[in-house]
Amino acid sequence: MSKTRYRVLLLGSHPTQYSSPVFRQLARDPRLEIQVAYCSLHGAKAGYDPGFEREIVWDIPLLDGYAWSELPNRASRPGIERFWGLVNPGVWKTICRGNFDAVVIYTGYMYATFWIAVAAAKMSGTAIVFGTDAHSLDSRDARPWKGAVKRAFWPRLFRLADVAIGQSRGGLALLRALGLPNSRIGLFPYVVDNERWQRAAAQANRAEVRAAWGIAADAPIVLFSAKLQPWKRPLDLLQAFAKADVRNAYLVFAGDGALRGEVEAETKRLGLGGRVKLLGFVNQTALPSVYRAADVLVLPSRYEPFGVVVNEAMLCGCVPIVSNRVGAQFDLIDDGKTGFVYPTGDVERLGEVLSTLLSDPARIRSMSEAGAAKVAEWSPEKYVSCFVDVIERATGRRDAARSSRG
Repeated sequence: MSKTRYRVLLLGSHPTQYSSPVFRQLARDPRLEIQVAYCSLHGAKAGYDPGFEREIVWDIPLLDGYAWSELPNRASRPGIERFWGLVNPGVWKTICRGNFDAVVIYTGYMYATFWIAVAAAKMSGTAIVFGTDAHSLDSRDARPWKGAVKRAFWPRLFRLADVAIGQSRGGLALLRALGLPNSRIGLFPYVVDNERWQRAAAQANRAEVRAAWGIAADAPIVLFSAKLQPWKRPLDLLQAFAKADVRNAYLVFAGDGALRGEVEAETKRLGLGGRVKLLGFVNQTALPSVYRAADVLVLPSRYEPFGVVVNEAMLCGCVPIVSNRVGAQFDLIDDGKTGFVYPTGDVERLGEVLSTLLSDPARIRSMSEAGAAKVAEWSPEKYVSCFVDVIERATGRRDAARSSRG
């Protein structure tokens, strides 16, 4: 029989704009008593982000609405970019003395603190939940040897968990392919705060934003919202937009990073001039207006475990076009109905999709409505339901193991 209330520790590397709304939702559920332990407050405090290549601090509350603590980081060079950047030995005491039913580890295994937490949970008999946001064995830097290492290592890694989690249907398929039975896997859907995004989009002034960009109210707008990094392939979109050559259409880049100079140079080379707008880094409170002003979002990444910008854009009315390496395709995109999926790197195909869609405003409107209905089902409430199911199964497995040992 299930417990009426589970005491759960959530271990995070740092606060994020995506996890905090979910933690608030979990904290309100009467079946749960959660405590969040952060290894770092990166993001809640101003700090350098290597992806955006600038100092950032998110402009929405990340630490409100749930119980949290910061674990002292004893790393000689603290940071969230390397294995020894998070060394939080206090997690051992927190787990071993906390009397938790389960610990959910969100850090990923590429930090020293992850392994301290796993050892502490094994020692104390606490149920362990962790997993991956990936849907394939590909790596961000596309090095083939990494896939071979993952294929050998990951089946052993994920069997350390009582239940291993994926964040999309593609992620669950990957865990099955690694040999884990259905009883040992569960879904933690990659969601955003749907109500906040819908409310902010409804309040956004589409015409006003477009006027500030110098774009006509009826002009088709394509949006890229991501870091300008090689694995996001922004140049693919720029070249496909040029090939589509839709009259009066514009392309807007919301984001910054290493490829900004190349995007600017390629824009000039292609003769796109005033039809391409680079906004630079856009913080959370301003993003709904950016999405609302656009018609289509394109995410051309060669590596994208999920792509939560797809959720955001769909909630604000954009039609998504994504590469087949984007994890959101498995749960949010019905090809041709709520969005489009094309082969990554296929600039010709992306250009064809853009040409067809941007020339058909009625289809954009109908797909936008279908997409909004689709993403409404992929919600924080769904996350909580899945979370409780996973905790019940993980603690049940732990209790069964204890009973078998007598």
